[in-house]
Amino acid sequence: MKKTVQGEDFLGKTCRVEFDRPLGSLHPKHGWKYPLNYGFVPGYLAGDGEEIDAYYLSANKPLEAIEGLCIGYVHRFDDNEDKLIVTDGERFSEEELEERLNFQEKWYKHKIVVGDEQ
Repeated sequence: MKKTVQGEDFLGKTCRVEFDRPLGSLHPKHGWKYPLNYGFVPGYLAGDGEEIDAYYLSANKPLEAIEGLCIGYVHRFDDNEDKLIVTDGERFSEEELEERLNFQEKWYKHKIVVGDEQ
């Protein structure tokens, strides 16, 4: 059985991310290229009923899956899901995160939440 979660449930924890939209792949509906690896954490559902999505910021090549540290998440106010921000332990300022995730988050009213250790 899959568990429904929010971004805060993963903050500061290691998680496995599988990538259905690896770096350089095209968005299935809009056709733009992903500038980073984007996927999901298997077995955990977001508020939209789909597996919780994750951005992975610590690779410059397409990946299939990886274990990483959730350093933060994007809380969308006009959507029913959070998006995890996962790295290999690398840290980013909130401004850097906004810049890196702007390619997709610019379409949503959102807030980036980072862990205390960030």
